[in-house]
Amino acid sequence: MSSPSVTFVVLTIVWSIFLLYSASVCFWLLEVGLLARNQLVDTTELAHGVDDVQVRILTIGAEAVVQGTVDSIPDDVGDVRVVAEREIEIEGADVHVVPAAFECAASHKGRALEWARRNVPCSQEFVLYLDEDTIVQQFRGLPDADVVQITEMPLYTGSWISYLSEIFRIGYQYEQRAFGRFEYPLYAWGGGIAIRQSLEDAVTWDAKTITEDTDFVWRAAQAADLDFRVLNLKFRNQAPPSIRGMFRQRRRWFSGTKQSSDILPDRYQLLLSFRMVAWALSPIVPLLSVLLFLFPQYVPAATLYQLGSLAEFSILFVITLVGVLVYVRHERMPLLALPLTPLLVVLNTAGALWGWLSPVQTFAVTEKVPPRVEKVPPRTLERRHPRLEEGDIANHDGESTLLPDGGTDEHDSTPSDG
Repeated sequence: MSSPSVTFVVLTIVWSIFLLYSASVCFWLLEVGLLARNQLVDTTELAHGVDDVQVRILTIGAEAVVQGTVDSIPDDVGDVRVVAEREIEIEGADVHVVPAAFECAASHKGRALEWARRNVPCSQEFVLYLDEDTIVQQFRGLPDADVVQITEMPLYTGSWISYLSEIFRIGYQYEQRAFGRFEYPLYAWGGGIAIRQSLEDAVTWDAKTITEDTDFVWRAAQAADLDFRVLNLKFRNQAPPSIRGMFRQRRRWFSGTKQSSDILPDRYQLLLSFRMVAWALSPIVPLLSVLLFLFPQYVPAATLYQLGSLAEFSILFVITLVGVLVYVRHERMPLLALPLTPLLVVLNTAGALWGWLSPVQTFAVTEKVPPRVEKVPPRTLERRHPRLEEGDIANHDGESTLLPDGGTDEHDSTPSDG
């Protein structure tokens, strides 16, 4: 029996990648075009005020960065806690230090979350978790749901390429609005996540994972019928300050999601697997499309492939456009993301390919954890950002928008679908 020719093998790979990526694109279009409709929380659905919320900010010890986050929280939020790995001084919040002797199944951030769950007193209905670099805006309360995902809108921190890549990611992440229709939300990350305290105590954070939010939401959905909602406030967090930092971040996301996927039932594992393979192969798709579009003689049914490849390639610009529309109301720099789309797709997803080829191994005897992405202190951020001035973050009240480019009208109390 003769072995398959090299041409046959190459064509099989090419068409497999094409069909897989096409299925992923079609699923995204289904989500944003149909399933996401009327899924955002309206202000009339805010059943819980800010007095029903305890805010917790996790950090190793980035004092200046955390202070900027605390300063952005509305004054009406009376219970703000910082959970740190070492002693720091923060005005306007109680600081809790995770003891070095504390042990549990979780590690790193998950360990701190679990210690806080067990030891930080909370009488409120919800715990709102924020990353250390989050700038709160337009926060007035929460709907009556089990988990509330708050959308994000990264700020420029020094790398225009990383910032523009984030715009593409925010366009793709528009699909989060559809996750409330799923039994298992496909991931949970963004500007902040609010969790009903009783659910947190029932599920706990005590699990080995490096994508804590997603792992928690999946285990919560496994335990009971999960009510997951999306609140479109676009909290401002930091875009990675370097391309290398962005690669490491995406690598961790991909690796952690893959490691936790055995929580999911078979049908969701199948869905997630094809999405993750498509995600990892995304850096290859633009290059492959261009090469085979220019040299159709190497592809059977060349016209079909060219038309399909052109349509697929065009959708990448549509995804970028969705992200640009979030930003562009008063800021014009994001428009550069449109002509740079092929480059941004490659850079935005190269970390996922890295994570597929070389996953972050966190549970071996010798742990291999990527260095944390450096967060920029507020004064540095204000100095680097072209539309921020000194004191803007410290003077921000958390109820209005930090910048008038948040996709919402700060004089309108209704979160925009933008």
